Amino acid sequence: MKPNTQQLNDLIIQVRRDILRMVHAVNSGHPGGSLGCTEFLVALYQNIMDRKEGFDMDGIGEDLFFLSNGHISPVFYSVLARSGYFPVAELATFRKLNSRLQGHPTTHEGLPGVRMASGSLGQGLSVALGAAQAKKLNNDNHIVYTLHGDGELQEGQNWEAIMYASAKGVDNLIATVDLNGKQIDGTTKDVLNMGCLRAKFEAFDWEVVEITKGNDVEAIIGGMAEAKARTGKGKPVCVLLHTEMGNGVDYMMYSHAWHGKAPNDAQLENALSQNYNTGGNSDY
Repeated sequence: MKPNTQQLNDLIIQVRRDILRMVHAVNSGHPGGSLGCTEFLVALYQNIMDRKEGFDMDGIGEDLFFLSNGHISPVFYSVLARSGYFPVAELATFRKLNSRLQGHPTTHEGLPGVRMASGSLGQGLSVALGAAQAKKLNNDNHIVYTLHGDGELQEGQNWEAIMYASAKGVDNLIATVDLNGKQIDGTTKDVLNMGCLRAKFEAFDWEVVEITKGNDVEAIIGGMAEAKARTGKGKPVCVLLHTEMGNGVDYMMYSHAWHGKAPNDAQLENALSQNYNTGGNSDY
């Protein structure tokens, strides 16, 4: 049985706590984008994707997810652990020597749930296209999901893949763009303005769904249901997910400053007080 909205929101708060504590413990990592995508990844793994028990790299007979903007690994690791892929206690090893939870996800560490090494931006869609076409060849009617940063789309390889996806009719793919308008050096508009992403994807012959409340779990579930309904009709699907970087921590929001900066002790205490532990979840 899928969790209800209250249970999802309780888990979202716990994942935020995980992110903050993981990054603080090693004074390293990327809390801003992780917090901004917490609602999306919780909804994806707890409600939206068709997942099997356990994990295998083949992923036959289930939906797949590829994280392209791998620097938001804290939220990815937390959601994977709390979705049963590996013990929650292992989150305490984040970014430490000999840990499977490196700063950017890697496959050679053998961490369940991780299907590609990501961190060098712009590559996730290309990998996902291969997986989506493999599913078609195998008559596997499941969907491949991806997540990308909006700043990441400044990498040219994305646009080769975007062109390829529509030209080859890869219609079992849903690519979500975290549209927070910020990247490490400032706003995406100031660093390299990409104009209207909806118009660009439509010009590349994609279906486009916009989720304007990208930090609202019910809006995400509804928007992703609409995206899923558009698959299988000859075109790939893009979801433009409007989020706020640092969501859930007031002093991290509305700025790019916390893209890759860890909170100090006092800042951590403040942030955790804004995300009180609820719903029977517990810190690792």
